[in-house]
Amino acid sequence: MKLVVFGLAVSSSWGNGHATLWRGLIRALTRLGHEVVFFERDVPWYADTRDLQELPLAAELVLYADWTLVLPRARAEVAGADAVMVTSFCPDGPAASRLAWDEARGTTAFYDMDTPVTLRRLESGEAVDFLPPEGLGPFDLVLSYTGGVALDLLRTRLGARRVAALYGHVDPDVHRPATPDPTFRGDLSYLGTYASDRQAALERLFVDVARARPGQRFVLAGAAYPRDFPWTDNIFFVKHLPPAQHSAFFASSRLTLNVTREAMASMGWCPSGRLFEAAACGVPLLSDTWAGLGDFFAPGTEILTARTTAEAIAALDLTDAELQRVSRAARERVLAQHTSAARAAELVAYLGGSSCLSAIQGETVACGE
Repeated sequence: MKLVVFGLAVSSSWGNGHATLWRGLIRALTRLGHEVVFFERDVPWYADTRDLQELPLAAELVLYADWTLVLPRARAEVAGADAVMVTSFCPDGPAASRLAWDEARGTTAFYDMDTPVTLRRLESGEAVDFLPPEGLGPFDLVLSYTGGVALDLLRTRLGARRVAALYGHVDPDVHRPATPDPTFRGDLSYLGTYASDRQAALERLFVDVARARPGQRFVLAGAAYPRDFPWTDNIFFVKHLPPAQHSAFFASSRLTLNVTREAMASMGWCPSGRLFEAAACGVPLLSDTWAGLGDFFAPGTEILTARTTAEAIAALDLTDAELQRVSRAARERVLAQHTSAARAAELVAYLGGSSCLSAIQGETVACGE
């Protein structure tokens, strides 16, 4: 299969979780014998922070400065593709969607990797510039990073005809147990881009814990944090952490925290890629709670959860042996069910399997189950 993707960015992971996910999917797809061509608009903030080392031989990244100039190349690739996909936050999403509808000979798909954010913006009356004005009805298939009620809303709000969840995942070749790095040493770590709608939870489960435990070390890594973030003397900051350093970062703390954006947590069934990455690295996980979490990790045995500062402190106070039991169980689960290879197989079935495409009309399925 030849898959052509019009997406946000795969060349830089700076403030961009899409990049890590697509790198894993592309590697997995090419290992299955497929070809991927990814179109990315070349913008300064990603050009200045590029951390993509290389793509497989059967994959190509097309960087372009202007849609009009790249259109002849895009048209040729679409015409020869078995499947064409447009993703959320693609800067030229409407134009790429119309190109797919008009000229693709294979399956056309939209992959909303930010469904709760998309729906929240629609509800508030904001413009969603990556969506085509016609909605999602003309696509053969709409995939969502979020399951549950989000799939129904993609039908009712945006006219999607066939929907399915394609959740987050991890590439175990990139995220795996590593030697701790003293630079990242901490009792509790957090890796994530700043987002105002998870700030309250981050303060409750990380900052307030640091205040309560001044003798312990806390490490936060991510992009776009404001100057007025409520730092404490025992919180150490890493401004940007490329994926190649994630394993060492996770391995350097006793426990790592996941905090979900409010729009996603309120909708449920939206596991952060960081959950799978940390689990693959063999690090015990502490997470906020949301509907559907148990479908990915069993609370109490494969993941620890907290709603309050006191509950987060209780998790931090567990013995090393207790934490290691949790981390072993989580790693086994993620390697069995949540790898990029597993998601790539699902994606191929969705895009190319006629029985799957007919089965998912009007319901959520995981092909092969």
